[in-house]
Amino acid sequence: MKTIVVDDDHLSRKVIEEFVNKTESLTLINSFSSAVDAINELQQNKDSVDLIFLDVEMPEMSGIEFLKSIQSTPQVIIISAKESYALEAFEYDVTDYILKPISYSRFFKAVSKVQKRVKLQENNGSSFSDSSDEIFIKKNSVFIRLKYNDILFIEALENYVIVTTYSEKFTIHFTMKSILNRLPSKKFKRVHRSYIININTIKGIEDNSIIIEIEDGKKLIPIGKSYKENLMKDINLITK
Repeated sequence: MKTIVVDDDHLSRKVIEEFVNKTESLTLINSFSSAVDAINELQQNKDSVDLIFLDVEMPEMSGIEFLKSIQSTPQVIIISAKESYALEAFEYDVTDYILKPISYSRFFKAVSKVQKRVKLQENNGSSFSDSSDEIFIKKNSVFIRLKYNDILFIEALENYVIVTTYSEKFTIHFTMKSILNRLPSKKFKRVHRSYIININTIKGIEDNSIIIEIEDGKKLIPIGKSYKENLMKDINLITK
């Protein structure tokens, strides 16, 4: 796979270059200390890169800004000193996220993941996953891939939100506004200042409550007055 490295830290960049050069399946095409230089290269040679090793915190243009700016993304492995960018990075369908300092064994594991993903793409004629129908949730130190259809509702809890699925719950440090902005508006609606629901999971609406079936019975979710009108517009409602 034709590979480039984008990292403003000289030592880190050299380590990644060394790891690329010792991996038979990879060919180092170029190495950049600036994301701006890298994106200019990609625009001129769109099909010349299969894999990008990308830092996040860089001057002029960050790694996240880089991902936002390119239309057709090759496989991307993020290599960063901080894990705080991981959730946002996975929204751009990056293949892996490695924390610095990195070992060759961890590097090779990420490359193997890329190879499996590329092989699956070739076999299926489609992408490994459609980033438009999923989100990543952090549980302890692991990022869990959740399909939107598996999310029942989201509940506010002070400075956290609880994401409830059919099988388990995830508590993450997020605001309701921030997580709503990351979810598809046609599928998820805020129905109360403390609740966001997946409208596909609604089993019924009774007075000012939404009925959702959960594993151990039913859950009644209140509908706030300021949200009810918009909700009724968004569901396929037939009345006398």
